[in-house]
Amino acid sequence: MCAYEVRSSTAERLDAVLGQMQALGRVPSVSAGVVRGGDLAWCGGVGGVSGDVRPGPDVQYRIGSITKTFVAVLVLRLWCEGLVRLDDRVDRFITDTPFGDRTVQQLLTHTGGLSAEPPGSWWERSEGVDGDRMRRLWSRDQVVDRAGRGHHYSNLGFGVLGELVEKVRGGAWFEVLDDEVLRPLGMSRTSLVPSAESVRGWAVHPYADVLMSERVVETGWMAPAGQLWSTVTDLAVWTRFLGGGFGGILPDEVVTQMWEPQAVSDGSSWDSASGLGLQLRRHQGERFVGHGGSMPGFQAGLWVAPVSGTGVVWLSNATTASPGAPGGLRLWEVFEECEPARRKPWRPVEAVDADALALTGQWFWGTSVGVMRVEADGALRLEGVSGMMPSARFRRVGDDVWRGDGQYFTAELLRVVRRDDGEVSHLDVGTFVLTRSPYEPADVIPGGIVEGWPRRTVS
Repeated sequence: MCAYEVRSSTAERLDAVLGQMQALGRVPSVSAGVVRGGDLAWCGGVGGVSGDVRPGPDVQYRIGSITKTFVAVLVLRLWCEGLVRLDDRVDRFITDTPFGDRTVQQLLTHTGGLSAEPPGSWWERSEGVDGDRMRRLWSRDQVVDRAGRGHHYSNLGFGVLGELVEKVRGGAWFEVLDDEVLRPLGMSRTSLVPSAESVRGWAVHPYADVLMSERVVETGWMAPAGQLWSTVTDLAVWTRFLGGGFGGILPDEVVTQMWEPQAVSDGSSWDSASGLGLQLRRHQGERFVGHGGSMPGFQAGLWVAPVSGTGVVWLSNATTASPGAPGGLRLWEVFEECEPARRKPWRPVEAVDADALALTGQWFWGTSVGVMRVEADGALRLEGVSGMMPSARFRRVGDDVWRGDGQYFTAELLRVVRRDDGEVSHLDVGTFVLTRSPYEPADVIPGGIVEGWPRRTVS
């Protein structure tokens, strides 16, 4: 059941969009939900084949590559514990591969230059093999590009990451997932194989309205790339987690690192990118994190906008959808239009750090202008106004020392430089000198000033 009811007019429009997805997409059934503030605000299901389970929020569908987001979280938990470094080479954990020089981070971000698919027959439609068999199959053909050159989606890479989890934890990757993630989050309907109340996967003929049942195969060693089954209810919980809704499984700052773009995946348009185990996209001015998924007989999607906390999940049981069908993000558009996310009311703070307050106002990097503000939590935010002044956020780490906490100056130090009388002279931000006036005082500008600004005194 959904956590609460949206307005009836909103529900009617969402139901209509879901009906379009099913009818225009020519898919047997679709189950979907909208998440707001961590709760499943709306859910719906439409369609269904005679004799099959009717779609609903607790009915299982295969989620394909959304599985990768779970594997990524397991790897990042190992990283948090110091058991794995992101710059570790693959051959630290898995030997006898033709890509042992690739790193954990490159596999998480699809920048390792590995082949998209494993060797052998079409793995999504073939009974899976074990790791020993995979080692006998792979060759230099699995290295298709040099490491780090760009984005090249690799299912093979996540098979490797699943084995990495098993070797470090000493147990099957799904058992680790169930113990460390699914059970703590109450995701009891996410499983390696379908359980009761699951739908069948279908292929729809491209030129006729007939169906053919798709085979369900166990993918063996490749399971971390796309094996899992889940429900709208469970994935609503996962949407909340990936959107930064709660901690416990990973520290909040690590979840936000998953959102950071690592490689652009759509050329020069910059609308789609890869993060740490997540897919990233921009849509109607909003930034989304999540993942899509497909396996024979199934398609799925999960996307959440971290700023608003609104997310969508949709599951369908068809191999492909017709191109005229509206995408699942149309549900997000309608929900945001009908019930825009409420902003938290502004509240004044009781007091502000005097040293931080003294740094507020206008600063110049050469002739570029920025404004420094103090945020409610005491952090400093530098907002670029004109020229090349980058925006950044800083947290205090000592007397007159702040560390970058996002954007251009991440991890860089901001040092407050004072004159002999204790007043602030300028700021040194990762060697950049910020002054209250453009290029003044001249004696703090590296290299000095040749002549200074032309001036005259009017008597």
